[in-house]
Amino acid sequence: MNEYITPAVKYIGADDKDLDLFESQYVVPQGMSYNSYVILDDKIAVMDTIDRRKTEEWAEKLETALEGRKPDYLIVQHMEPDHAANIGRFAEKYPEATIVASAKAIQMMPQFFENVDFAHRTQAVKEGDTLCLGRHTLKFIMAPMVHWPEVMLTYEESEKILFSADAFGKFGAIEDNDEPWTDEARRYYFNIVGKYGAQVQTLLKKAAGLDIATICPLHGPVLKENLSYYTGLYDTWSKYEPENDGILIAYASIHGNTAAAARQMADILHRKGAENVTLIDLTRDDLSKAVESAFRYNKMIVAASSYDAGVFPPMFDFLHHLQIKNFQKRRVGIIENGSWAPTAGRIMSCMLSEMKNVEIMETMVTIKSSLKQADLQQMEELADAIIA
Repeated sequence: MNEYITPAVKYIGADDKDLDLFESQYVVPQGMSYNSYVILDDKIAVMDTIDRRKTEEWAEKLETALEGRKPDYLIVQHMEPDHAANIGRFAEKYPEATIVASAKAIQMMPQFFENVDFAHRTQAVKEGDTLCLGRHTLKFIMAPMVHWPEVMLTYEESEKILFSADAFGKFGAIEDNDEPWTDEARRYYFNIVGKYGAQVQTLLKKAAGLDIATICPLHGPVLKENLSYYTGLYDTWSKYEPENDGILIAYASIHGNTAAAARQMADILHRKGAENVTLIDLTRDDLSKAVESAFRYNKMIVAASSYDAGVFPPMFDFLHHLQIKNFQKRRVGIIENGSWAPTAGRIMSCMLSEMKNVEIMETMVTIKSSLKQADLQQMEELADAIIA
């Protein structure tokens, strides 16, 4: 990306195209970006550091941007290591700079940097505090639990830039990546921030009172056009409202018979006029994609084999992830399979019933070993119920 956001605001982040798993769990086929920025004015403010995997690249970019000057401030918006790993290095190299952060972030710093003396080096800020750099003024916005408790955002008043921490971020490197923003931003949101919809709603209400021309997140591209599109999606996502009318069929099959039933259900739904039906194999497809799809659509059918008097573990893991990400406001149907004592349906129903405002269809399809002609009536009834 262009290193200049504006003449006074420069991008000094880095792409990591060799990363296989972000946070050791999310596949990132297009890599990841770690974003950092510097504001050049009478006083200089560096907006966050980046992951240690790209320390040298970031340090070199920072030195180039400074052109022999010294930074006056490091603004720390989020203490997660993919953004804060180089605070210690910054403090050592620029001992006269002040580290500005929320009180909670300052409390966390010694936890990550045992050998750094932060005494007299930090400045705690709270909601609405400002910091004048000259022509640029930074206003601090507290955003606890979006998605850590110490998080804050920073609004630059003169150029109307919102430095948004992890909000409005996405998976994927920036350079040589022409994929659409929405899919990987959605997957990022629901898997990382998704549990904290109420806190995101609070943040969106604060942002609505700002005149924002540019959003600079800590991951993904800088957003400059059609900002209402991005904030609108965040509003939908954080309210746990479906983004699209559609049906996710998520299945976990041991020997293929449950998978065959899931595919048959998709055919029945298509025949009945359902246009947007997505099949996901929980044993092979990316779990974070399955979670994203469950939140994207308004309806879901789960199909799983029984296993050890419970449910096949890939389905258990999927439903557990939905639970901890606050899955709600959806209509769900259940297909279970078992050869002698089907138990998957009971476990899936129990897990789903613990989620908020989830309507479980009364018709549960029970298959004994493999789908048979006699099972099709139940399949038809479940399809009718989920579509209704």
